[in-house]
Amino acid sequence: MKLSRREIIGGAAFGGAAISAIAATGCAPVGEGQAPPRADLTEGLTTDTVAHAERVLGLSFEPDERQLMLESLESALEDLAKIRANEIPYELSPAHVFSPRLPRRTIKAQKNALFLRDRIEPPAPNGDDAIAFASVADQAVWLRSGQITSARLTEIYLSRIERFAPGLECFVTLVPEIARRQAADADREIAAGKYRGMLHGVPYGLKDLADVKGVATTWGAEPFRDQVATDDATVVRRLRSAGAVLLGKTTCGAIAYGDRWFGGRTRNPWNPNEGSSGSSAGSAAATAAGLCAFSIGTETLGSIISPSERCGATGLRPTFGRVSRKGFMPLCWSLDKVGPICRFVEDAAIVLAAINGFDADDPSSARIGFGYDGRIDLSALTVGYVPAWFEAGDEADRAALAALRDVGVQLREFPWPEGDFSALGSIVTVEAAAAFSDLTLTNRDDELSWQAAQGWPNLWRAGRFYPAADFVQVDRLRRRLMIEMAEAFEGFDAVIGPHRAGGALLATNCTGYPQLALRAGFAQTPSRGGPGGGEASLGETFETPRGVSLWGNLFEEGKILALGAALEERLGVAAKRPPKF
Repeated sequence: MKLSRREIIGGAAFGGAAISAIAATGCAPVGEGQAPPRADLTEGLTTDTVAHAERVLGLSFEPDERQLMLESLESALEDLAKIRANEIPYELSPAHVFSPRLPRRTIKAQKNALFLRDRIEPPAPNGDDAIAFASVADQAVWLRSGQITSARLTEIYLSRIERFAPGLECFVTLVPEIARRQAADADREIAAGKYRGMLHGVPYGLKDLADVKGVATTWGAEPFRDQVATDDATVVRRLRSAGAVLLGKTTCGAIAYGDRWFGGRTRNPWNPNEGSSGSSAGSAAATAAGLCAFSIGTETLGSIISPSERCGATGLRPTFGRVSRKGFMPLCWSLDKVGPICRFVEDAAIVLAAINGFDADDPSSARIGFGYDGRIDLSALTVGYVPAWFEAGDEADRAALAALRDVGVQLREFPWPEGDFSALGSIVTVEAAAAFSDLTLTNRDDELSWQAAQGWPNLWRAGRFYPAADFVQVDRLRRRLMIEMAEAFEGFDAVIGPHRAGGALLATNCTGYPQLALRAGFAQTPSRGGPGGGEASLGETFETPRGVSLWGNLFEEGKILALGAALEERLGVAAKRPPKF
């Protein structure tokens, strides 16, 4: 059936015509399971329509200019209809690919190498709880020496998951059959001398944005709760190659936002009355509660750092492009990153060594090795700090700064870029609106339980009104910040500060710099709210973890991990467990 130009324009204007709604999503026609389109407009455009649109877009034109624009705008709507008539799968990336690298600035080559700090390796304890909360580094020694088996370690975690996970709501799918089979394989290989490395036989949890063939990948959201993966994510393959044992899928906030998912709200093990923050909510909660040895999280704008802070875990957001995102839900192609969540800093180095590497299936993937040496001379490193950040911080922040000074680094004031770059947050809104365009255009965004001003459905709808020309300007501002960050980092190996001070979380995410969050102390806090999680409560307080962050140069995670490991040892608070776990 050939549609008239006027009918095409009407479909483009509101996403309601069959050519735009059905073809773009592959859904059945209305009446066969598809939500009805929002509305249809067949009257075309008038100068009054343009005048009203100007107010939304922050523009102002003269009447004769509006009249002149009409034909061009009708052509633009026709183009929109053609775009929406294409089936665009979630995994298809844009042609423009973000890179954190700047021209004329070299990135030092690295050899893949892993050298942990000198330490005394303790014998395996008798108690299951002590084994469960041990570091990956210690578990690796016990597994290789035969003091424990992967089968036993896996059963310890499966038992703890059965006992504690329902209260924390931190696992959405368990795969005990896969876990036991992989553990048995690991024990046979280790016994035969076929040792794959420090993750061989170590059980982990995987954020439910990653695909495992034959296992549900729900993205925490109602429209996708029955979605089953047909292939493995690259990170899953690399962990399997390293001999790690998959326990199951950890919960994540719906479409990678917050700690609310279709089954409930993931809880903080230090205070189960509050959420664990998001969106790597289940990964952080499960790791902190000793339900897995480590976990995999993702971050677009705080989704590793925020729950790691709330739950007292160690979260590493690697440099953009270091870890493949193939097989993970795309939310924001120019910001999405995959990284480890652990209980101890050097465990993050062990995991990153296993999942790092170029992947031709990820257009943003970088071809660079990962080297970590925990024995480096810290006195040769220069660490920056912004005095105002610590003046506005708390005692845990200041204690971390003092501890870093005590380990012998050179501390210097850091020239943090000035200016307001908060508008860069629109990158997430607009790219996410594009990624989940079909939910908006077919009205299926109503299936998401969180319907609020800050919820995805509303943000996606508003994101469609962001002017394309101004979005290009945002990208140019992003490039300016990249240049300013590179200039600021000259002569510095790292920066220390509170996680979000000075807009650092947004700035370093948008420029691709790595961030390490680690526990720095504790504070008495009331039960806190969060996105989709209600208001903070008054009255009873709980001892909850406080953290601090280290930022490094592009692809220099090794340095901030070495600094973090020394800081962790100096502060002496990492081993404390949540009281009821």
